[in-house]
Amino acid sequence: MTAERGSEGVREAPGNDEGSPDGREAAPGSEDGAASVRTVAGDGVPAIRVEGLSRSFGDLAVLEDVSLSLAPGAVGAVVGPNGSGKSTLLRALAGLSPHGGTVEVASGGPRAVGYLPQSPAFRPRFTVRETLAFYADLLPGEVDADAALDRVGMAGAADRRTEALSGGMRRLLGIAQATLGDPPLVLLDEPTSDLDPRMTEHVFDVVEGIVDDGAAVLLATHDHRGVERSDRAFLLDRGRVVVSGRPAALRGDADSALEALFAEHVADPTAELTVRTHRDGGTGEGGTGTDGGGETDSGGESDGDGESDGDGESDGDGESDGYGGDGS
Repeated sequence: MTAERGSEGVREAPGNDEGSPDGREAAPGSEDGAASVRTVAGDGVPAIRVEGLSRSFGDLAVLEDVSLSLAPGAVGAVVGPNGSGKSTLLRALAGLSPHGGTVEVASGGPRAVGYLPQSPAFRPRFTVRETLAFYADLLPGEVDADAALDRVGMAGAADRRTEALSGGMRRLLGIAQATLGDPPLVLLDEPTSDLDPRMTEHVFDVVEGIVDDGAAVLLATHDHRGVERSDRAFLLDRGRVVVSGRPAALRGDADSALEALFAEHVADPTAELTVRTHRDGGTGEGGTGTDGGGETDSGGESDGDGESDGDGESDGDGESDGYGGDGS
C-alpha cells in the first residue's frame, strides 16, 4: 500500500513541480523499482523503517543499502558532505522516486508522509491561506489549514500573497503544507539553509512542536544546531549510512556532533586530487594549482570561465546536493 498522496490533474496547483510540496509522486519505472512506500499499522511500530534502500541513475549508484529507523515523536538528522545523496534519500522516502529496498511508515491520518523540498516554490497571486486551503482540499476528511499556519507562526501573514514572502516565510509555508493532515512522518530537506540565525532557531522550534504532537521528523541539514537538537543523527557518505547514534554520544570531545562526524568519518575532498601546472609549455605536479589557463582542479574553485566546480555537485538526478542548488 502506498502512502497517501495529493491528487493530480484536479486543477492547477499553486505549488512547484520539482519535489512539489503537495507530495505528488514521480512516475516509477527505473531499474530500482517502483516509488512505493508501504504503510504499517499497529502499536509500537517505528514512524519509519528503511531496509536496504538503493537508488541509481544508469550505472551511477547514488544510494546503496541504506537502512535506518526512527521512532514516533523523535527528530532524526541526516548529515553528510555535498553530493552524498541526502536529497535523493528524502525523495525516495517520500515516494517521489523509484528505489530498491523496503520503506515502511506508520499509518495514520489522511496521509502518512509530509515532505518539504529544499527550495519550495508556490504559484504567485495565491495568498498563504488560499495556498494551504488548496492542498488541504486534496486530502480526505476535514483538514484545518489555519491550524497548520498557527503551528509555524504564520497566522498573521495568512492574507499575504506568496510572491511577497521572504525566503524564510516561504520555507515556513512549506513546512505548514508538509504537516497538513498531521502525517506521522515529516521529511524536511535543508529547512534552514540560507536563513538568518533567528529564523533558523524558529524553524527548529517549529520542528520541536511537530514532534511534541507525536510525529517524527527526519531532516537533512548542514546546521550543527539542528543536529544537536535531534534525537538521532545519521551520517550519509558515498551513498551509505556510515554511522548513526545520539548526538551526545557522537560528539566526544568535539564542539559539536557534526564536527566530530566529519572529522572522524568524512575524507578531505581535496586529499586525493592531483594538481597539475603548466610551466614553459610543460606540465608538472604541485605549484599553485592552476594549469596556466586559469583552471584549477580543486573543488569549488574557478575553472577559468567563472563557473564553480565545487559545492552544489549533482547526485545524479540533476538535483544539487550543495548549497549551490536545490538538493541537500
